[in-house]
Order: sequence, then structure tokens, then C-alpha cells
Amino acid sequence: MMERPNTTLGMRHVALFVDDLEACLHFYVDLLGMAVEWQPDPDNYYLTTAGQDNLALHRGPEARSANRDTALDHIGFMLRKIEEVDLWYRFLLENDVKMKTEPRTHRDGARSFYCFDPEGNTVQIIYHPPIANSVQ
Repeated sequence: MMERPNTTLGMRHVALFVDDLEACLHFYVDLLGMAVEWQPDPDNYYLTTAGQDNLALHRGPEARSANRDTALDHIGFMLRKIEEVDLWYRFLLENDVKMKTEPRTHRDGARSFYCFDPEGNTVQIIYHPPIANSVQ
């Protein structure tokens, strides 16, 4: 059995489905002081506090659908190096963790995959360059 890879940088990423994206941007950016790190399109914003964390806001009808009890999309555990993503994927597979996706590289240079915790919550294991580069 494969040995567990290096520990993660912790849970520094949360993604929320929201109905009123503009109100959420006002709350998190104007009131709480987060900055827009990346906006890939009009329905998705990625916010940060000095590069130490990442909050994704996703506009969509999924926010309060009949199939969803919460606005939580997923939580994310950050990694220090891009090559650790595939190590974690193989390690969790070997330990019978149910996967949602395989590892892939994103448009912004991040690399990640999604799996499920024992209660069915979606967990992302992610290398995200701005956060990885900000941690000593």
C-alpha cells in the first residue's frame, strides 16, 4: 500500500453556489476586504485575502435547488506542489475513497481532482499557485 503523501496546506478553499452574486461580492469584497483573484466569466469569481485563501462564488440555479440543502459546493485542501495532486489521487484511490473526477489542470494553472468524504460531501484536492507560492 502506498504511503500517505506530504500533508496538505490545510483547508483554504471553499466554493459556494449563490443566487445573488452581486450582493455576495459586495459582502465579501467591499465589507470583508477580500480581493478578486480571478474572474473566468460573469458567473464565477474567485476571491482571496492576501493570497492566503480562496473563496469561489458560483452563480447558478443550483444554489437553492430541490436537490441541495446547502449552498456549499465543495471544500478544498491545498497542496504545495503540482506533482502532489496525482500522488494524493493514487493514495486515496488505494484507500477506497470514492472519486468524483480524475486530476486535471485548470485554465489558471491550478491542478486538482474531486472526491467524496464518507458523508458524500465533495472535497477538492488542489494545487493553486498563488496560495502554494505564498506559504513558506
